[in-house]
Amino acid sequence: MSIYQFSVQDSQQQEISLAQYQGKVLLIVNTATGCGFTPQYSELEALYQEFHEQGFDILDFPCNQFGHQAPESNEEIQTFCQLHYQTSFTTFAKIEVNGPKAIPLYQYLKQAQGGLLSKDIKWNFTKFLINKKGQVVKRYAPTTKPSQLRDAISKLLNEK
Repeated sequence: MSIYQFSVQDSQQQEISLAQYQGKVLLIVNTATGCGFTPQYSELEALYQEFHEQGFDILDFPCNQFGHQAPESNEEIQTFCQLHYQTSFTTFAKIEVNGPKAIPLYQYLKQAQGGLLSKDIKWNFTKFLINKKGQVVKRYAPTTKPSQLRDAISKLLNEK
């Protein structure tokens, strides 16, 4: 199984197959605009700029399930990220990551890499690192700064 079997909605609610990311190293992140971890967008963008040309991408999934910290519309979230953090990676439609309305991609991610004590996502900016085969390599807590993933990303990009 891999993430390539899933489709998600982009910020305009269009269905996007994750198969288009085959052969890339990915970082999948649930985000929020009003969270204490929101400044991580700067480090996410720095990683994107550093590694994108080598086959790295970031999939940003806003989520309003934790403290209602992403109440804006999809368009407002995208504008906020671009204006405040100059993000250029893809921001998808707002999703739920836990509970009965969790999107299938996140159900799969949580099954593949459970968290501490339970599989549920605990907060915004939980990160999943995906290898070129679409497999979940590691799950990172919200407190893990994106810059701390640099070596892991570089290693995956250099794998044959």
